[in-house]
Amino acid sequence: MDSQRIALDVMGGDDAPRAILAGALRAISEDAAQRLDPERILLVGDPDAIAKGLAELGSDAAFPVRAASQAIGMDESPATALRSKPDSSIANCVGAVRTEEAGAIVSMGNTGAMVGAATLGLKTLAGVKRPGIAVTMRLTGNPLTLLDMGANIAPKPEHLLQYAIMGSVLMRDVLETPKPRVGLLNIGEEASKGTDLLKAAHELLTNSHLEFVGNIEGGDIFSQKSDVIIADGFTGNVVLKLLEGTAAFLLQMMLGELKSHGVSWAPEALKNIKRNIDYAEYGGALLLGVGGVVVIGHGRSDALAVSNALGLAARAMDNKVNEHIVRGLARAAEVASEEKGVV
Repeated sequence: MDSQRIALDVMGGDDAPRAILAGALRAISEDAAQRLDPERILLVGDPDAIAKGLAELGSDAAFPVRAASQAIGMDESPATALRSKPDSSIANCVGAVRTEEAGAIVSMGNTGAMVGAATLGLKTLAGVKRPGIAVTMRLTGNPLTLLDMGANIAPKPEHLLQYAIMGSVLMRDVLETPKPRVGLLNIGEEASKGTDLLKAAHELLTNSHLEFVGNIEGGDIFSQKSDVIIADGFTGNVVLKLLEGTAAFLLQMMLGELKSHGVSWAPEALKNIKRNIDYAEYGGALLLGVGGVVVIGHGRSDALAVSNALGLAARAMDNKVNEHIVRGLARAAEVASEEKGVV
């Protein structure tokens, strides 16, 4: 058993298995942002497809392999697919963590299936009511974590409080932000603004031990007013897709304009900007609150994105982010009890 391994879903993604295997190879190379040992990456999928794919990529790397005879498509119903495909690569990734053959999962496959399988198969951490998807970007050069990005589209106020706690732990223990500031995404800065959900969440956050800076409007995402931004899963997912789409559109338009004016150094000049906004640079999103480290990536992920997702999973495991989340939630419960006069 090796709980420090990362189970990599080789069969999930738009360009699987080739892009996934290429990402695994990049993760063990000198080009990786965080180089990993091949033994630490557990390839999960069809053994024949894995062997063929590695051969086509010219590699004889000695990755451990866990066989999976089925794969869940990107357009399949998550609930139906999980029931009808018990030997899928996603199910086997969860099984590897459950049996301590691995401690983390990286999948670029069906997001709904991955969230469902992890929640049911790994259970939630002590004190966690609902898991949330956290994406960390560097829009202004500094890390900013947004959650929930789609796991819980109809949360309760206490769920948003827990997301704030989990996001703060991630920022502090993995991304080295000593006192993460938390903002609540809303339509105005005043505490009286927004839905009943947001008003109740605002009150809970105000009375918490967190560095809560109040409501954050959409434009404030770029203002460095907070390090963690909390939203319901529906809103968060829309914001994330809008950010990614707008950034890619503007970058391409800027590049085209510069080239049309004969600026030969345009690609090099925009490289740092691209690094801050490209999803491939942050690799994937952490599903916080389940009993294992789970990183979910874009279906269209390339080798760079897969490699960075593996690095993210390794950092979260090595920094024991789940242990810190449990402690953070326990502390919040103690604070709430003290305020109610319960010893």
